[in-house]
Amino acid sequence: MQALLATCFTWAMTAVGAATVFTSRDISRRVLDAMLGFTAGVMIAASYWSLLAPAIAMSQGKAIPAWVPAVAGFLLGGIFLRGIDRILPHLHLSFPIEEAEGVKTGWRRSTLLVMAITMHNIPEGLAVGVAFGALAAGLPSATLGAAIALAIGIGIQNLPEGMAVSLPLRRDGMSRGRSFFYGQLSAIVEPIAGVIGAAAVIIAQPILPYALSFAAGAMIFVVIEEVIPEAQRGGNTDLATAGGMIGFAVMMLLDVAFG
Repeated sequence: MQALLATCFTWAMTAVGAATVFTSRDISRRVLDAMLGFTAGVMIAASYWSLLAPAIAMSQGKAIPAWVPAVAGFLLGGIFLRGIDRILPHLHLSFPIEEAEGVKTGWRRSTLLVMAITMHNIPEGLAVGVAFGALAAGLPSATLGAAIALAIGIGIQNLPEGMAVSLPLRRDGMSRGRSFFYGQLSAIVEPIAGVIGAAAVIIAQPILPYALSFAAGAMIFVVIEEVIPEAQRGGNTDLATAGGMIGFAVMMLLDVAFG
């Protein structure tokens, strides 16, 4: 239930970001690149502070080396996202429709954009769910503060994600209502992934370090394959880098202060 509530919060933050379509038709490329950089920074920091570090700590003193669950889970997370990336039709922001990835379809540009952000949100929801699942499992290295900090961090970076979907759709001529609908819809997978992640680690506690690392690997894949290239594509490299640094610092602050 906590995982569901937390991921509904992150979904709601996406909806808040998407709601900016009712007050603005477009967004400055400089602002978008800074926000994408911020998103990348938050995801990188969350991958270590909230996922990999606890996974390593939980693996100490076991029969296998402490690094095995972290490395195995991390790589599996990347492989999983790579598989989705190759199959799911999607289009990254600011890319022409000719550069759509995944299985070739006749889907419209709007649908392909939503699919790209939806893929992005799967590891985020999974990460929050696994964090709350670790808390429910009673593991000493898992704390309520850390799980809440992760949900807050993911929620904050979901604001620009909602904007990054709804505003381009509005710019392409879609109505404000439909642009908002599709913008918030991209995050509907977060509560689903969150509940699945929490249930999995509660039922099978031994997989928890692998699950945490899996979520981290999936997020890092998204950052390297999608978020950073998009943030740098507009030519505002220094601004995007500054956004990434600030995002990392904010997530680190949340995790260390409240975790």
